[in-house]
Amino acid sequence: MNTLNRPAPRTLLFLPASNPRAIEKARGLGIDMVILDLEDAVRGEDKSVARVAAVAAAAQGFGDRLCAIRLNAIDSDEHAADVAAVAGSACDYAVLPKAESAGEAARVARALGKPLLAMIETPRGVLNAAAIADVPDVEGLIAGSNDLRATLHIPSGREGLSLSLQTIVLAARAAGIWAIDGVFNALEDAKGLASECRHGRWLGFDGKSLIHPNQIPIAAQAFGPNSEEVEEARALIEAATGGAERFRGRMIESMHVEQARALLDRLDGKQDAS
Repeated sequence: MNTLNRPAPRTLLFLPASNPRAIEKARGLGIDMVILDLEDAVRGEDKSVARVAAVAAAAQGFGDRLCAIRLNAIDSDEHAADVAAVAGSACDYAVLPKAESAGEAARVARALGKPLLAMIETPRGVLNAAAIADVPDVEGLIAGSNDLRATLHIPSGREGLSLSLQTIVLAARAAGIWAIDGVFNALEDAKGLASECRHGRWLGFDGKSLIHPNQIPIAAQAFGPNSEEVEEARALIEAATGGAERFRGRMIESMHVEQARALLDRLDGKQDAS
């Protein structure tokens, strides 16, 4: 079972590593993790430039924000060069798209010498999610909602992804690693994003992967903890004396104290509860 040494990120922003303006802007955003993308967000002719730019951006850092680099997929002509570059980079994590087996994830993690976030984007990936999550250097699973819809032949919506999303969360929880929800494509639909974030948290996801800075505040609020949850957690911990007991009209026990402490651990000192 993997052991994480930091609270899970609530907000993870994908941005093209080939876009220097976006990289510079990210340094001032209230984001938990920046993911420099070498894959889908970068045109084929720009892959080499993006790779160099990602390594340079990771070396400069993003303050107290975590930094990850998303590789091109294992079957891509760019994958080997990505692995070589990222292995020597200063990024905190690497992101492996279209992870489909524990063996693949383990080989990539060994070659990188870095913790890996594995994207589950295909039917085979979903079916093997538990094995992938159990790889020692895999520290999180990210739902690849867009590719899952395509490979599952789901025309639109969230309903058809329910089993896949729940399987990803189950696999992550069984392994003790992060579970990150997929992106929301409609950039102008704030209500839709908020609804999907609430649903993701309801399913058990730790945070949301994002594709635009405007999505950050909504996701951060939805994945909390908010001020009411913080107050409730602190009061519960203070009131608990051990064993089963009554708290604010309900029964609590040690499990609820542990949950309250885990919620407070999500407060990282740089973002106030909203």
